[in-house]
Amino acid sequence: MDLLRTKSVEASIAETVEPEHQLKRTLTALDLTVFGVGVVIGAGIFTLTGKVAAQYAGPGVVFSFLIAAFCCALAALCYAEFASTVPVAGSAYTFSYATLGELVAWIIGWDLLLECLLGASVVAQGWSTYFVTFLDQIGLGWPTSLGPDGSFNLAAFMMVAALGALVCYGIKESMRVNLVLVAVKLFIVLFVIATGISLIDTSNYSPFIPDAAGPAAGVGSGWLHTPLVQSLFGIQPHVYGVLGIVSAASVVFFAYIGFDVVATTAEEARRPQRDLPIGILGSLAICTVLYIAVALVITGMVRYDHIDSEAALARAFIAHGKDGYATLISAGAVAGLTTVVMTLMIGAVRVVFAMSRDGLLPEGLAKVSGRTGTPLRTSAGIAVLVAVIASLTPIGKLEEMVNIGTLAAFSLVSLAVPVLRRRRPDLERGFRVPLSPVLPVVAALVCIYLMLNLSGETWLRFAIWMLIGGVIYGTFGYRNSRVGRQAEPVSVG
Repeated sequence: MDLLRTKSVEASIAETVEPEHQLKRTLTALDLTVFGVGVVIGAGIFTLTGKVAAQYAGPGVVFSFLIAAFCCALAALCYAEFASTVPVAGSAYTFSYATLGELVAWIIGWDLLLECLLGASVVAQGWSTYFVTFLDQIGLGWPTSLGPDGSFNLAAFMMVAALGALVCYGIKESMRVNLVLVAVKLFIVLFVIATGISLIDTSNYSPFIPDAAGPAAGVGSGWLHTPLVQSLFGIQPHVYGVLGIVSAASVVFFAYIGFDVVATTAEEARRPQRDLPIGILGSLAICTVLYIAVALVITGMVRYDHIDSEAALARAFIAHGKDGYATLISAGAVAGLTTVVMTLMIGAVRVVFAMSRDGLLPEGLAKVSGRTGTPLRTSAGIAVLVAVIASLTPIGKLEEMVNIGTLAAFSLVSLAVPVLRRRRPDLERGFRVPLSPVLPVVAALVCIYLMLNLSGETWLRFAIWMLIGGVIYGTFGYRNSRVGRQAEPVSVG
C-alpha cells in the first residue's frame, strides 16, 4: 500500500478548470480579508474572552491572546506561502497532498472538517444564547423549550438553515451579506472599546496575573480534565499564574480559528498569489488588535472573578447600569456570530469538495451547479448536518475539540513548507515564509505545545475522531482515490 502517494501541484491546478468541478473566481483581497475577519471575530470577543478571564487567567488573558496570536501568525505565514503557490480549494488538505502524501492529506482534511463542522455548531449555539437575550431585552421573548436550554434549539436550527440556503445560492452573494454583517460587528466591537474605556476601574487589574490556584470550580480532577502536559510530567494542575495563562492560550486559540478558512476559498480568488496572503495575514492582524483591546476593557470593567461567563460583554455593561448598551451589544453579537457560522460552513463545504474531487469521499459531492457555481449537494448536506448538531446536541462544551483538530492541521502544514521548497523549488510563490526552515519548524513546535495544554479528555475524543476517519479512509478513500486509480497499471490482453 502506498499511503504517502502525492498529487502533483500541476494536477491539482489542472482540475480547477474541469467544467463539472470549476468554481467561479469572483473574490478580491477585500472579500478575503472581510471573510477572515468575519469568521475570526465572533465567539472569541462576545463569549470566550470573559469566560477564559474568569476561569483561567484573570486580566492576564491578554497574554493568552498574544501567545495564541503568535502561534497563529507563524502558521499564517506558512498558509500564505502555500495558498499563493497552490491556489486550489481545500486549504491545508490540498497543500499537504502535494507534499506529505495522501494519508497525511486525509488526516488534515479530516481535522479541518472537525474544525469547521464542530466550530459552526458550537458558535450557532452561542448565537442562540445572544439571540434569546436580545429578544428578552427588547421585550419579545422566546420559548424556553425552543432555546439554548431546551431539548430542541429552534433558534440555532433556523439560523443555520437560513445561512445554508444563502451558501447554496452563491459565494459572491454570501460575501455581500458577510460584508454587511462584518461592518455591523466591527462597529459594535469599536463601540465596546470606546465606551468601555470610560468604565474601567484600574483596581480590577490588580493582580494582573492572579496567583496560581487549584482547578476552577466545576472542573473535574484527574487526567481526563487536566492539560495533558501536566499529566505527563506530574505538574500539579491549577488555574491562573503562568501555567494558567498558557492553558488559557490553548483555549482562546478557538477565538482565532478561521483565518485558515480563507485558504479554502483559494480557487475562487481572482488573483490568488496576491490576494490570499493579504486576506490571511490582514484578517489575523486586525483581529489580534481587537481581541487584546476588548480583553483589557472587560477585565477593567469587572473584576475577573465576577465576570459572567455566558454573555460577558453584555452583562458587564448591565453591571454598570448601561442596559441600553447591553441591548446593542447583544444585537452586534447576533450579527457577529452569524458571520462566523456562515464562513465555517463555507470552509467545510470547500474541504469536502476538494476531498470528493480527489475520490477520497464520494465524487458526487464535488459536482458544481451550473446555475449557482457552488457544490450544491455538499452545501445542502453540510447545512443539514450543522443544523442537526447545533439544535439537538449539548455540544457547546467541546470548543477544545475544535482547537486540537486545527492545531494538528497547523503543525502539519508548517512542516510541509520546507518539504515543498526542497521538492519543488521551481514553483512560483507569490509569498515566501522568511527564515525557512527554522520558522516553519518553530511554528509546528508551538502548535504541538498548545495541543499538549489541552485536556486528556480532549485528546481521547480526538483519538476517537481520528479512528473513525481512519476507518473511512481504509474502507473507501484509499480504494477510490483518484491519484491511486491513475497510478494503477493497465492490464494488457
